[in-house]
Amino acid sequence: MKVCVLAGDGIGPEITAEALRVLEALRADGLKIEFEHALLGGRAVDATGDPYPEATSKLAREADAILLGAVGGPKWDTLPREQRPERGLLRIRSELGVFANLRPAILYPELANASSLKPEIVSGLDILIVRELTGDIYFGQPRGIEVRDTQWGEQRVGWNTMIYAEEEIRRIGRVAFEAARKRGKKLCSVDKMNVLECTQLWREVMIDLSKDYPDVELSHMLVDNAAMQLVKAPKQFDVVVTGNMFGDILSDEASMLTGSIGMLPSASLDANNKGLYEPSHGSAPDIAGQGVANPLATILSAAMMLRYSFGNEAAAVRIENAVRKVLAQGYRTGDIFEPGTTRVGTKQMGDAVLAAL
Repeated sequence: MKVCVLAGDGIGPEITAEALRVLEALRADGLKIEFEHALLGGRAVDATGDPYPEATSKLAREADAILLGAVGGPKWDTLPREQRPERGLLRIRSELGVFANLRPAILYPELANASSLKPEIVSGLDILIVRELTGDIYFGQPRGIEVRDTQWGEQRVGWNTMIYAEEEIRRIGRVAFEAARKRGKKLCSVDKMNVLECTQLWREVMIDLSKDYPDVELSHMLVDNAAMQLVKAPKQFDVVVTGNMFGDILSDEASMLTGSIGMLPSASLDANNKGLYEPSHGSAPDIAGQGVANPLATILSAAMMLRYSFGNEAAAVRIENAVRKVLAQGYRTGDIFEPGTTRVGTKQMGDAVLAAL
């Protein structure tokens, strides 16, 4: 199994290093896996002038899976748009065709008090958000900024295009229905069909697709209501499927129900389950290099990689059980720390997971 490792920027190298330690421990136990490293994001811009260099593209295309840390930071915010680190992330997603982003939001019992909501609201929470990742307003054309005549006179105008083809909707719908079939057989499709024609089509396609999944209960919710319901009564959801922009927002909201975005992994899959695996959080440049970042989301992303791209359920469960054991033992990084628990840094948390493994 060939893994392309893209540590990225900010805390990316620190958290990726801990995930690699876990994978290397499994390799010592017989897991057949090898790693190649490359640059993505701001560090790639510094080295090559390109946030997604051709050498990185080549390794990513040849790999069986990609393990990513995080990209971006204020250092690169003033660069031309095409040189910004985030453009590298969008380009690798597009090039690899990883259209299905799976973001589980699971509240571990030990972290119930770390959530910003009351324990009785979030206790037992287990949601899977399925986000379409390579379409929508993030990739739609035309887009740009130019000077135009407006009702306020001549001034700059910015525009983007929100667009989905039927097959784009259908393929992400299939992923979501299949996921729901393996869980609680409930799927909520989130759109804004009362305002946006693009998402009116989304709803129509989801309804049509549901005929192939009579065992799954399909419901629909407008995105503004979904945002409210995630805070009001999050346990009503099992699997949620939505477009790129809505999914970006709702998955981050759902992550905070679990106590910290530092706990949440993600998988972005193509049609053949080749995947890009990364924590749901960003590069956190404010704490980079301090050794205090939470590596658990990246370690759990590695578990998702073993499950989805390599079909190794036993190894995935082994990592997940080790994380649960560490939490039960009371180890906490700063983002999930509370009185009565043991505060540890990035490497110390990795040490604890390795010991539990």
